[in-house]
Amino acid sequence: ALDPITMELEPSPPGLEAEYRTIFTAGSLVFLQELVSAFDEEVDKILRLRISRKTHLDLSGDLPGFCEVTAPVRSDPSWRVRPVPQRLQRRHVDVGDLAPCDTQRFIQALSSPAQGLQVHNGPISLISQAPVLMLRPRAWNMVEHNMMVKGKEVPGPLCDFGFLMFHCGKLLFDSESGPFFYLSKVESYMEARLWNNIFLWTEQKLGLPVGSIKATVLIENVLSAFEMEEILYELKDHSAGLNCGIWDYSASFVNKFGHRGAFLLPDRSKYVNMEKLFLRSYMDLLVQTCHRRGALATGGMAALLLPQDRDSAPYRAALANVTRLKLLEIKAGVDGFMVYDLGLIEPMQKLFQLHSQGDNQMHQLRDDLTVTPDDLLCMPAGGVTLYGLKYNIAVGILFIDAWLKGKGHFFYRGQVEDSATAEISRSQVWQWIRHQTQLEDDSRVVTRGLVTELTQEVMGELKVVTRCHTVREEQRLLTAAAMFLEVVQKRDFPEFLTTYLNLDHTFLSSQAKRHEGGAAGDVPRPKL
Repeated sequence: ALDPITMELEPSPPGLEAEYRTIFTAGSLVFLQELVSAFDEEVDKILRLRISRKTHLDLSGDLPGFCEVTAPVRSDPSWRVRPVPQRLQRRHVDVGDLAPCDTQRFIQALSSPAQGLQVHNGPISLISQAPVLMLRPRAWNMVEHNMMVKGKEVPGPLCDFGFLMFHCGKLLFDSESGPFFYLSKVESYMEARLWNNIFLWTEQKLGLPVGSIKATVLIENVLSAFEMEEILYELKDHSAGLNCGIWDYSASFVNKFGHRGAFLLPDRSKYVNMEKLFLRSYMDLLVQTCHRRGALATGGMAALLLPQDRDSAPYRAALANVTRLKLLEIKAGVDGFMVYDLGLIEPMQKLFQLHSQGDNQMHQLRDDLTVTPDDLLCMPAGGVTLYGLKYNIAVGILFIDAWLKGKGHFFYRGQVEDSATAEISRSQVWQWIRHQTQLEDDSRVVTRGLVTELTQEVMGELKVVTRCHTVREEQRLLTAAAMFLEVVQKRDFPEFLTTYLNLDHTFLSSQAKRHEGGAAGDVPRPKL
């Protein structure tokens, strides 16, 4: 039975009482209470292990490598992951950055010919003939502020995973449509082991066969790139493969080694792409590792937005750019990738049909490859441009502004930007200030003063981009700028921008209510 002292839940927001009652039933709350009670200590442990590992790297000056302790797992040729269900065999094109709250886009995606939909936490409908729905729970660094179990806020991913499994897990399994997940920000095989134990516990609790739950792990961290085989091994009954993407992964180099001069990451707008050695090696190793063990290997998301006029030169140029980059991934052996623009689904599916055979490319074992630690850690050459610095400032501010509006992505200069591009943007600005990097354009040094000056310069454009028409909207944008400046000037690198925003949102909300008697959601006008 539900214990109101053990489980504390905030009341419904105004106007959402019916949805609140539908999701937060007595049965679902008991289930979540039991799930959190079973694994909360393990969650704390893996987060402390992250801190311990980072501290060791900082104090020792060591670099990551392939772990000697787990060498027997890598050298054992006999094990493979359990085959995925038929609906996951063909994963050529998934739609990324999809949220059920964006109803029009969500319905369009459900009606599209995509193979899968990467869905942010939120309710989903059971439609067995639609593209496969794959929930992406929040990462381990996120907590659910509105719920407490045994006096502690609930880990965000357990909240997202638990409610979906309780309400939809058996229905999805019975319809051969899931339950399928994307797991983000996994940093080690120990974290994969934790997820596997959560899956086993849930399957037993809900009466599902072992292996019913399938998950694609996003390899978004340089440390996890050295443990890809171990991650597959820990999840071998539940694996839907591994995924590689460019920006969260690149940002992790600043996260783990940003204070080291040897790991100064150059301007991403000019010098960082999947053709660079450190990123190409990461993708090649991921494909080789997955296919050797019978797992699917998928690539990142094409963020470019196609112009509306299909007969225009800009449309042809945009499509040619996406085609060139995605063809590199197909030739590397990936089994699929994501797009944001629904107009890219059919062209990218045709690209797969032209340059690959069958449902996937698992027959491409890439035995010709040898990827070394030096390959994975080789920073690309290049400097910093004024354009790149201003672009990173703009993306960082616009993401925070979107977050304050309750959105996780936005559009800027012809492409979709999200938490991944915001992470790399604010990471690069922080690192360039830390190392007092010179601009290629005019030899100015990147300092706090210069970044503040450029922030003031870009604010005019950003007011147009965000369509600031009211004092409240302008105040919110100014708040976003002030928060961005704060995060890039911190003495110690804030590990995740989303954690910073998630923890500070309650402060901003309380300030909003005090600001000249404003309504909740207003924000105070900060000084730049």
